[in-house]
Amino acid sequence: MKIQTKITLGLIIIILLSYITVAVVVSVYVNKVFIREVQTRVSHDLFTAHNIYNNYIERVDQILKAISIRRTIDSPLEKEIEGDLGKVFKNIYDKSGIDILTLTDLKGNVIYRAHNPASKGDNISNLSIIKKVLNEGEPCKGTIIFSEEILEKEGREILEKATINIKDTPKAKPSLKNVEKRGMFISAAVPFISLYDNKKLGILLGGYLINRNNEIVDQIKTRVSEDQKYEGKEIGTATIFFDDLRISTNVKLKDNERAIGSRLSAEVYNHVILNGKIWADRAFVVNDWYITSYEPIRDIDNKIIGSLYVGLLEAPFKQPQKIIILFVIIMLCVTAISGAILVFFYTKLMMKPIDRIVLMSKRLMNGDLSARCKIRPSGEMGILCKAIDQMADSIEEFEKNLQKETQLQIGQSEKLASIGRLAAGIAHEISNPLTSVLNFAHLLKQKKSNNEEDLKDLEIIIHETNRVRKIVRELLDFARQSPANMEWIDINSILLQLVQLIKRQKEFRDIEIIENYTDRLQPFLADKNQFQQIFLNLLLNAAEAITQKGTINITTTTTKDHIKITIADTGCGIKKENITKIFDPFYTTKPAGKGTGLGLSISYGIIQQYDGSIECRSKEGEGTAFTVVLPYQKAEQNPKTKK
Repeated sequence: MKIQTKITLGLIIIILLSYITVAVVVSVYVNKVFIREVQTRVSHDLFTAHNIYNNYIERVDQILKAISIRRTIDSPLEKEIEGDLGKVFKNIYDKSGIDILTLTDLKGNVIYRAHNPASKGDNISNLSIIKKVLNEGEPCKGTIIFSEEILEKEGREILEKATINIKDTPKAKPSLKNVEKRGMFISAAVPFISLYDNKKLGILLGGYLINRNNEIVDQIKTRVSEDQKYEGKEIGTATIFFDDLRISTNVKLKDNERAIGSRLSAEVYNHVILNGKIWADRAFVVNDWYITSYEPIRDIDNKIIGSLYVGLLEAPFKQPQKIIILFVIIMLCVTAISGAILVFFYTKLMMKPIDRIVLMSKRLMNGDLSARCKIRPSGEMGILCKAIDQMADSIEEFEKNLQKETQLQIGQSEKLASIGRLAAGIAHEISNPLTSVLNFAHLLKQKKSNNEEDLKDLEIIIHETNRVRKIVRELLDFARQSPANMEWIDINSILLQLVQLIKRQKEFRDIEIIENYTDRLQPFLADKNQFQQIFLNLLLNAAEAITQKGTINITTTTTKDHIKITIADTGCGIKKENITKIFDPFYTTKPAGKGTGLGLSISYGIIQQYDGSIECRSKEGEGTAFTVVLPYQKAEQNPKTKK
C-alpha cells in the first residue's frame, strides 16, 4: 500500500473517530438534558399531585367537622340517629360523594352507618384512626386501610368496589396473591361534640375509597398534562398504589382499559415502598417507558402503605431529541466527507516530493547512480530531498572507490592464488627429494664406521628432514582437503577419549583438566577424524600456552539451535593485536621448531565446512578460551564439504 494511501486512510480514520466521539457525546448530552428537563417537570407534577391528594383528605376532614358541630344534642345518639340527625347524615352522605360515614360511641361501638344503616353494634376501636381519636381526643386525618371484614359490614357494594383481581405484570416482584379485598381510604375521624355542654358524645368517621376511584388520578392527569395524547396514548398518567398494586390509575392497557390490578416494578417497589425514598427516573410502567416520579404514601401511624405516581410518556420527548441527534449526525457526515476529500488532495500534494524520492530510490537500486531528486520544496521536505541527494552523491563516490579497491583485491587474490599453486607444486617437487634424503640418512646411520659425531649429525639431518616433510604435508592438506568420512558422532565421547590419551603425556603432567559435559548434547553428522584433529590441536595449543602449573576447562553446552564446545586455559594468553591473525596460515607465536602455524587455519576451515564458527577470547597473562559453535542438524542433513 502506498504511503499516500496510508496517510490518507489514517487521517480519514482519525476524522471519523473524532466525529463519532462527538456524535456519541452530543447524543449522551442531549439525552441527559432532555431527561433532566422532563424529570424536573415530572417532579413538579408530583408536587401538584401531592397537593391534590391532600386536598381530598382536607375535604373529608372539613365535611366531618361541619357535621360534628351542626347542632345541639339533647337525647342519646341512638335516638338522635333515629330522628333528625340520621336524616342529616344521610343527606350529607348522598351529596358529599364520600363512600363511608360512620358514627361510633366513645368505646368504638358503631351506632350508625350511612351506607348500610342496618349494620351496627360492632366495635371498630382497633381501627388505627379511631384508636388515635379515642386516645388523643383530637381529630385525625390521613390514609388508612380497611380490612375485608369492616368493608363487608359497610356493605356488599363497598366490598365489591374495593375487590381487585391482581394481574401478572412485567418486571413486578413475584407474588402468590391473586385478589385484593382490602380497601385504601382517604379518611378523617373527628369527635362528635354537643354544643350545649361541649361534651364528647362519639366519633364520626368518613372517607373516600380509593380502590377503582379514578376521580383523583384523572384530576391529577388533567392538571399536569392537559389530557394531551401521543399516537393515541395519554402523555400524562397518574396512579395510586396500595402496596405494589394499582388501585386507581389512568395508565391504559393495550385493550385501552385502565391498568387496575397491575403491579409496580420490583426496582421501584424496593426503592419507594421498602426504602421509603422518592423515585425520579425512567421506569417501565405496565407496557411502556415513562419519565416518572413516585413518593411513598404513609398511613396515620407513618407506615408506608402505598405510593403516589405521576409520569410522562417518554416517546414524545424522544422525538425532538432524535431529530437533533440526526441533524448533528448528518452535519458530521457532510463535514467528514468534505474533510476526507480535502485530505486526499492535500496528501497527494504533500506526497509529491516523496514520490520523486521513491522514483529516485528505484533508479539507484537499478544501478543508475546519477539519479537525483532535483527538487527543493519548503520546510523539512526540502531538507530531506537535499539530504537524499547528498546521500546519493556519497553512494556514487563510494561505489567508485569500491570499484578501485575491488580491482586491487582481485589482483591481490589472483597473485595469492598463483602463489598457492606455485607452493603446491613446489611442495610436490620437494616431497620426493626429501624422502630420498631421509632414506639415505637412515642408511648412512646404519654404517658401522660412523663415529659419535657423525651419528649426531645424521640425527640432526633426520630430525630436520622429518620436520620439513611435516610442513610440506600440512601445506598440501591446507591447499587440498581430502573427502570426509561422514558418520553420527558423539562430541562428548571424542573429548573423553582425547583426554584419556593426552593426560599421560609429559606436556600435561602439571595441568589439571576439568571436564563439564552436558547430557543434552545431540549426535552430530561429521568426520570423526577431522573433529579429533580440531580438539587435539586446541588442547595441545592450550598445554603449550601453560608454562607452569595450570588448568584446562573443557565445557560442552547447548542452546536452542546450537552446540557449543569451549576449551579454556589459564596460560599466557594472546596479545590483543595478535588475536585477529591467529587463524591466518603459517602465523604462529611459538618458537622456531615448535609449530608450523597451520593448526588453527586447518581447524577453522574444517569448522566452516559444517556451517559453524570458532571464537577466541583471550587476555594476556590470564588465559585463552576457544569456543566452537556448531548448528543442530536434522537426520537428512549433510554438512557442506569442500574438495
